[in-house]
Amino acid sequence: MTPFTTLTSCAVPILRDNVDTDTIIPSREMKSTGRTGLIDGLFAPWRYLNPNTRTPDPDFALNRPQAQGAQILLGGANFGCGSSREHAVWALAEYGIRCVIAPSFAPIFHANCIRNGLLPITLPAEIVATLAWQTVSVNLPTQEVHCDTSHPFEIEPEPREMLLEGLDAIDLTLKSLPQIELWTEADRPVRPWVYLEKSA
Repeated sequence: MTPFTTLTSCAVPILRDNVDTDTIIPSREMKSTGRTGLIDGLFAPWRYLNPNTRTPDPDFALNRPQAQGAQILLGGANFGCGSSREHAVWALAEYGIRCVIAPSFAPIFHANCIRNGLLPITLPAEIVATLAWQTVSVNLPTQEVHCDTSHPFEIEPEPREMLLEGLDAIDLTLKSLPQIELWTEADRPVRPWVYLEKSA
């Protein structure tokens, strides 16, 4: 994954509470098993006047000229609720979103963001609203969002490490491989029955 350190972008607001994963990427839009090919289906129920003809709704935030190339999305409370659909994060990432700022997130969506290189930032709703359509800078090393004034945000050490270093869950585990191997070698004589025989 691409490491996340700093980011400056227009912040596009979709300030609705309880935006669920089926709105972010409806099941009918998931036509492949991979992480790509989802971009056209992102927010399809809101993005198009007619989802069948893909006629854009000019009033929807992502269709406005100032949203083009934006990498920061603003959401409402409980953003990403509903199912555990990881495709929702994949669709956002494929579109180019690297950071979502909202008052709160559904826990599974929050975890899916971390695993896929998106930074979910929790800030009070009144602050999130002030960022709409502004040029916003996000600094993960200092844990600050800046737009006229700076707003600190919290993130747990492990997700912070994963994002800063561009690690997925497997990469993070492999960082501890020397310790894992040492423990395994010490444990093998004690509990030999739990280990397969080494190949010759």
